[in-house]
Amino acid sequence: MNVEHDTRTRILSTARVLFHGRSYADVGIKEICDLAKVQKGSFYHFFPSKQDLAMAVIDDMADEWAHGFVAEAFDQNLPPLERLDYMIDAAYYWQKAAKDIEGRMPGCLFGNLALEISTRDDVLRAKLNAVFEKASRRFHEALDQAVELGEVPPLDCEATSAAMLAFLEGIILLAKTRNDPEVIRDLGPAIKTLRIELAHPN
Repeated sequence: MNVEHDTRTRILSTARVLFHGRSYADVGIKEICDLAKVQKGSFYHFFPSKQDLAMAVIDDMADEWAHGFVAEAFDQNLPPLERLDYMIDAAYYWQKAAKDIEGRMPGCLFGNLALEISTRDDVLRAKLNAVFEKASRRFHEALDQAVELGEVPPLDCEATSAAMLAFLEGIILLAKTRNDPEVIRDLGPAIKTLRIELAHPN
């Protein structure tokens, strides 16, 4: 790893931990630089603004998720509805592990940022919306296959997939509020019961 790449990586990983553990507004560039052990000049060489850094953090975590537990959960070799169970389990164990280490649940970085900045920063809101849309497509693919296999009756897969993502984000938020990852384990299986019927023309 060259020095320049190492510097950018340190800034990115430091910001990611701080944004996730606290909030976007609460974290300043000076604190990030101090903890990453870089000069402000180096920071601005890689990230012209804090917003640019946040965009990179979102991309970095979305990429890690896409190639990590999300890819495992939505493995095409798994039966479609089992993928939903796997996703809930992954969310539970991820939050539980974080609580075991930190003493509190961090919640979902994307959900945390969406709640904090969606009404104040349209650029970051659009970036987060793209992440959520990509996640929703994973649910959509699983539902399409479940319908094709006759595991579930025909339904509005697009709307149901959005509802499933909203449900998942909602129970993670509730679990964070209670600082209790067991909320995810207890409520999560209900994700498979969500159904939005196809609209029938009059």
